[in-house]
Amino acid sequence: MSPGTQATPKRTAVIAGAGLGGLVAAIALRKQGVDAHIYEKARELRPVGAGLSLSPNGLNTLETIIPGIAGTLKALGSETHKVSVRKSTGELLATDQTTIKQRYNQPLLNIRWSSLQETLASHLPPETIHLNTRLIGFHQNHSNVEVHFENGPSATADLLIGADGIGSAVRESLIGDGPPRYAGRMSWRAVIKYQDHPPPANEATIITGPDGKAFTLFDPGGGFIFWSAAALSPEGSATNTPPKQRVQQTFSGWASPIAALLEATPSEDIVERPICDRLPVTSWSQGRVTLLGDAAHAMVPTLGQGANMAFEDALELAHFLQQTPGIETALTRYDTSRIYRTQIIQARSAVQGSRSYEPDAETFLRGVTERATGSQAEFEDWLYGYDPSAFA
Repeated sequence: MSPGTQATPKRTAVIAGAGLGGLVAAIALRKQGVDAHIYEKARELRPVGAGLSLSPNGLNTLETIIPGIAGTLKALGSETHKVSVRKSTGELLATDQTTIKQRYNQPLLNIRWSSLQETLASHLPPETIHLNTRLIGFHQNHSNVEVHFENGPSATADLLIGADGIGSAVRESLIGDGPPRYAGRMSWRAVIKYQDHPPPANEATIITGPDGKAFTLFDPGGGFIFWSAAALSPEGSATNTPPKQRVQQTFSGWASPIAALLEATPSEDIVERPICDRLPVTSWSQGRVTLLGDAAHAMVPTLGQGANMAFEDALELAHFLQQTPGIETALTRYDTSRIYRTQIIQARSAVQGSRSYEPDAETFLRGVTERATGSQAEFEDWLYGYDPSAFA
């Protein structure tokens, strides 16, 4: 630098939410020289009773942002080589030997949510994650965004990213489209240490009933077993029944090992949630504020793409911010790049999850319905063949 010149000030970003998308966004932005800080309403980053699947597009995206992380995650998790579908009576309906790893050079990897969260958080300086800090609003002008918190001082930054989940406070301020839409199903899930009934190695099992009920289990690695259950439930139904008793009643009489798994799961470890999504929108950004992950495109979990899409969001957002001088222009390019892809996955998830969107709704971009309802092989090639190197 020559005498008398000044370095360009480093950009700053506030990220609302320390979920998986928020953590990866902070890592990707800091890698590009942005001073990104996360503000999370929870008092601590606690283990969540959930497992998730990372697909090739998600793993390749994480590897592009954090070289070497795919190997770390594979050591922590468990690959799926086979998917079995059974009746609630235990009768085997179908077995599918997956070829995902052979076709896309990455496996379908099952892992505990908490293991992934801990691994991602380890790639950030501890002082960049601010806990017990609930966002309650923001104001922006041509030069910055001032973010306000319920229990802490305001923060001023060049950019605000709402990665605060399906009930996003940033989205409500930005778009104002109300609460998420209930999809007509309740879900229960947990991760427990297995004792007498270890899950089959490298196999996911889906058990279905004739009345809209489904039960899934797989090995997320580390000597654990993950189970999830879902059943049709009237919207707004209220009950004082504890979650463990409710799921046991709902799946009473189903074949082994369901009863034993539910009995072995401590009540406090069962997460009970309504399954919800959001209607697609044609813009996530206004000025210096944007959305990422479930805050932008919450979808029913049929395809297991929620976290994987958030990782892609983070990579592309960091790319456009680095490649584009103006923040508002960068966010416009981010919207243009991401919304079409995520709308297709929202629509495909909805169709496979018996969820109805209006196919001609103005919020869907041209061509979304055709792509979302195409053949499974073509869809997988498009989904898993995502090339993150284009945004490295």
